[in-house]
Amino acid sequence: MPPKKLPHEKTGFFRRLRSLCRLAFRWFLFCIAGTIAITILFRWVPVPCSSLMIQRQIAALWQTDKAYHFRYRWVDMEKISPYAPLAVIASEDQKFFSHMGFDFEAMEKAWEHNLHRRRVHGASTISQQLAKNLFLWPERSFLRKGMEVYFTVLLEGLWPKRRILEVYLNIVEFGPGIFGIEAASQAYFHKPAARLNSAESAILAAILPSPLRSNAVRPSSYISERALHIQQQMRFMGGPPSLKPLAPNPKK
Repeated sequence: MPPKKLPHEKTGFFRRLRSLCRLAFRWFLFCIAGTIAITILFRWVPVPCSSLMIQRQIAALWQTDKAYHFRYRWVDMEKISPYAPLAVIASEDQKFFSHMGFDFEAMEKAWEHNLHRRRVHGASTISQQLAKNLFLWPERSFLRKGMEVYFTVLLEGLWPKRRILEVYLNIVEFGPGIFGIEAASQAYFHKPAARLNSAESAILAAILPSPLRSNAVRPSSYISERALHIQQQMRFMGGPPSLKPLAPNPKK
C-alpha cells in the first residue's frame, strides 16, 4: 500500500500548480496583446515580410535550391492598377465588401461539395487568406483553422477593407519566390503593377489557387479559361467603378 502524502506535500503541489497556471495565463495575455499590437502596427506600416515568405525561404535554404530567387516589393494601393484588386475580388471573394471576414454561405456550399467529391473546394475569404499568409502556415489542421479565425477577426476589426486588400495584394504568392502584385507584374509582364490591364490582372488572379504549379506567361488551358471567366465576372461587377468602397477616407 503506497504511503499517504502529508498535508504540507499536498499544499506544495497545489501551490506549484497555481503558479504554473498563473504563468500560463500571463503568457496567454502577452501573446494576445502582442498579436493585437502587431496587427495595429501593420495597419499603418508597410509589411516587411509574411510568415509564408519566411517559411518558403527557409525551405529553399534547407533544400539548397539554388534556382530559388526571392522577389518582393511593397507598393501602395495608389500604385496598383484598379484591375488587380477587381480581379482578385471577382475570383476569390465577391462578397468581400459585405461580409465581416467569413462567407458562411460559401462555407456551407463547400462542405456539401466536399462530402461527395474527391477534389476539395475551399471557401476562404480574402481576409482569411491574408490571415493565413501573413501570420500562419499553409498546412491544414484544426489548430491552424482556429488561429485563422482569430486573426481574421482581428484584421476585420482593426483594419478597413482597403487595407486588407492592399496588404493581401502585396504579400500573396504568385509563383516560386514571387510575392506581391508588383513582383508578379515585373516578373511576368515586365511592367509595374500600376500598368496592369484587365487581361493581365485576370491571369494573375487565375493562378492564385495554385501559384506554384501555374505560370502567368505560359498559362494552361484551364488557367486561360479561368482568366476569361474572371474577366467576365469583373464586367458583371461593374468594372473599376465598383471599387468605390476602396476609396481612401481622408479622416483615417
